[in-house]
Amino acid sequence: MTGADLAVLQPYCENDMRLLKKISKSIFSKFNEPLAKADYDDFYSIANLTLWQVYNSYDPDMDISFEGFLYSCLRKKFKTELTRRHRQKRILNQFAVSLDGINDNEEECSLLDFLSSDFDTFEEATKRQGNEQYQDKVQRYISRLSNEQVNILNLLMDGYKVKGICRILEISEKRYADNMQTMRSYENVKILF
Repeated sequence: MTGADLAVLQPYCENDMRLLKKISKSIFSKFNEPLAKADYDDFYSIANLTLWQVYNSYDPDMDISFEGFLYSCLRKKFKTELTRRHRQKRILNQFAVSLDGINDNEEECSLLDFLSSDFDTFEEATKRQGNEQYQDKVQRYISRLSNEQVNILNLLMDGYKVKGICRILEISEKRYADNMQTMRSYENVKILF
C-alpha cells in the first residue's frame, strides 16, 4: 500500500484502537481460553504490531478485503502465542515433582528419603514443649487425621516402607502421597508448636 492508503488504518486507530480491540475480543471468544487483564494487554500489543505488518504486506489486488486479511492474520498470531504459552507451561510442569512421590524404580523410597535434613517435626516439638504439653498437642494432631492417615502414621512408626504400607492398607501410591501431604500440611503440623 502507499502513503495515500493510510485512510484504511484510520477506523482501526480511532477511539483508542476500539475497532482493533473489538476484532481481537471476537477472536478471543472463539478460543474458549480465559484470559487475565494482563493477557489482554499482551494480545492487544500483538494486535497493534500485526495491524502494521498487515498494512505493509496487504495488496489491494488480493481476493480478500483488508479487514478479512487482518482478521485471519490476527487469528494466526493469537493462536501461535497461545500455543507458545501452553508449551512453556508444559515444560515447567515436567520439572514439577512431589517430594512425596514414589520412585519408579523397584526401590520403596520417595524424594524425601534422599534429601539430607536433620529436622524432625516431632523431635523439635518435644524440645520446645514440656512432656505433658507435648502429649496433648500430639493427641490433638492425631485427632485431626483421618483413620487412614492414623494407620499410615502407625505403620511409618513401625518402620514400614511406602509399598508395604500401600499393600497393607490396600491403597494406591498416589492416595498414600495425598495423605502424606495432608499429614505434613502446615494446617495440621502447626498444632505441635
